[in-house]
Amino acid sequence: MSQSLSKVYIHLIFSTKHIEPLITERVRTKLQAYIVGTLSELKSYTEAIYANPDHLHILCTLPRIISIASLVSNIKSSSSKWMKTNGTPNFFWQDGYGIFSVSSSKVPIVKKYIENQKAHHQESHFKDELREFFKQYHVEYDEDYVWD
Repeated sequence: MSQSLSKVYIHLIFSTKHIEPLITERVRTKLQAYIVGTLSELKSYTEAIYANPDHLHILCTLPRIISIASLVSNIKSSSSKWMKTNGTPNFFWQDGYGIFSVSSSKVPIVKKYIENQKAHHQESHFKDELREFFKQYHVEYDEDYVWD
């Protein structure tokens, strides 16, 4: 094959530092748009994004020319700076993240899940949600190091 082609979907989840509810409704949609723009510059297509007050979900493609760590670092550093210049001077993302592969057949399900975040979190806390993802994807973790 003379060219390299890929279509890898990922579900990326990370929280604000110490799971502080710093993302207000006033900035939520603008932050989401900013992150979609950042992903687009990285040649990643965003299927769904939702910024909760204390954490973020993104369903996007993973560009074949960038590592997961670089993708996440670009998103976090640029959006953190954006939040600081848009009224939240003490804004930081947590150090870590959760990232999960998504089969193309499951993209509509994950997309709907992300779009339903507001209702979902009226009944479920972020920590419980992330623990459930760890369980579903068989990810071993240490509670002492997941939350910062």
